[in-house]
Amino acid sequence: MSLKKSYSKDKKICNVTFSVSQEAAHGAEKVSIAGDFNSWSSTETPLKKGKDGSFSVKIPLEAGKEYQFRYLLDGKHWENDWAADKYIPAPFSHTDNSVVIC
Repeated sequence: MSLKKSYSKDKKICNVTFSVSQEAAHGAEKVSIAGDFNSWSSTETPLKKGKDGSFSVKIPLEAGKEYQFRYLLDGKHWENDWAADKYIPAPFSHTDNSVVIC
């Protein structure tokens, strides 16, 4: 898993590419991302599957903020990003959420 960030010329938008490697996807056919930026929708932001079996999506986010998120594999299994900027306790479960800082 990885996070790549690039900023707009005016530094107001942080374009984050969220990636899940084939290994991290554990054989999943579909991967989506849910987080603060899409009202925790498990279906609104699917990642595109690459020829190498990895998944990725680029999301423009407002710079200067932190966003919590998690990946959903095949609509059943939640996974954190191993390369997250930090982790914080999830408010509704006994797990942590990944955090990206823009």
